[in-house]
Amino acid sequence: MKRTVYGAGILSLGMAVPDRVLTNHDLEKMVDTSDEWILSRTGIRERRISDEWTATSDLAAEAGRMALKECGLSSRDVQLIILATATPDYPFPAAACTVQELLNAENAAAFDVSAACSGFLYGMTIARGLISSGEYENILLIGAETLTKICDFTDRSTCVLFGDGAGAVVLGKVPRGKGILSTYLKSDGRLTKILNMPAGGSRRPATAETVENRLHYIKMMGNELFKYATRAMEEAALEAIRRAGLEESDVDLFIPHQANIRIIEAAAKRLHFPEEKVFINIDRYGNTSAASIPIALVEAQKQGLLKDGSIVLLVAAGGGVTWASVLLRW
Repeated sequence: MKRTVYGAGILSLGMAVPDRVLTNHDLEKMVDTSDEWILSRTGIRERRISDEWTATSDLAAEAGRMALKECGLSSRDVQLIILATATPDYPFPAAACTVQELLNAENAAAFDVSAACSGFLYGMTIARGLISSGEYENILLIGAETLTKICDFTDRSTCVLFGDGAGAVVLGKVPRGKGILSTYLKSDGRLTKILNMPAGGSRRPATAETVENRLHYIKMMGNELFKYATRAMEEAALEAIRRAGLEESDVDLFIPHQANIRIIEAAAKRLHFPEEKVFINIDRYGNTSAASIPIALVEAQKQGLLKDGSIVLLVAAGGGVTWASVLLRW
């Protein structure tokens, strides 16, 4: 008996960000930097920063509640929760399980995806396969981070970049030809040291020495990451477009991971996307890693940029190094 293949797409969206805003002028008082230096090199003016009581799961649950409310699902209707994050509440259990508890989603399964800034698109690819196969009717996919908790605020090369937040989507069955048209995932494990947190895992468990040497914070080789990320995002974009049988000119809106304005502009230039087709909100949130694309989707929807039938291209690259893309018809 031939198995039915369903279309999978986004049914609703939600987001959550902390109330506290950390501006470039605030950072000037904390580290040797300036508003002009940060803005010219990153495109960031401010970012959101969580308080000491707020964990990644708290933001994730808030974004998830909004997405569920928008599509009229109750927490008991949720069949699967996927949380993309590089900053889980604990090494284990999965932060998705804590989100499940916070939402009272007692009928769901839950797990985390760890692919850094590409995590949300990795999660979307997994969710698409599970829905298309008929295994699940709906999936709550969340990208959430509290990156400022692992930022070294004595290191001006990294602490100016990152912010906290969460974005969520409910994915479900849609008519064929709508929703997700293609996906692409890739990684290169030879480049793990370009962007990582060196200590805190089984390779270098926490010791007095690792703490003293500030190894429990984000470390980044910025120039190398820029080169790889720009090329990787171009490759991912072109492959998703090719797999869908479309051309670059068919794309109506390009939503890239909000890592750095220079990376975004370089990728858009390589892909021949005009400025009006490129969504940018890095100036207000900074790099929120796995949360950046779902937050951008929420804001694009609010601005009326996601029109019925629009071809939307989502692309990300991050630590691992990982890169990914999703092409969808809204």
